Amino acid sequence: MAVPKEVLTVSKKGKVEVRTLVRRGRFVLIEYRDPDTLERMENKYKLVLKGDDGTIEEYFIVPLSQPGRRLLIIPKEKKGDKLLVWNPETKEAEPMFP
Repeated sequence: MAVPKEVLTVSKKGKVEVRTLVRRGRFVLIEYRDPDTLERMENKYKLVLKGDDGTIEEYFIVPLSQPGRRLLIIPKEKKGDKLLVWNPETKEAEPMFP
């Protein structure tokens, strides 16, 4: 089966690969702040992905010692999309996925 060459890419090892869509959806990127000062607590983020089919995936994004490198960690306890997040622009709590 032939695929359009626009979807082909070459890996670092020189192998030709097909970029294949797995799922589409929406995402929320969360950072953690001190409740009193609203200053960043740690240099980590949480990425919450919600697929068009309603499935939720969660990952912590943690910096590595090498600049520009990050590690995705699957949390032991998943919170789902029911959590509220602080919106610094509106200064209100709101659902992650309105």
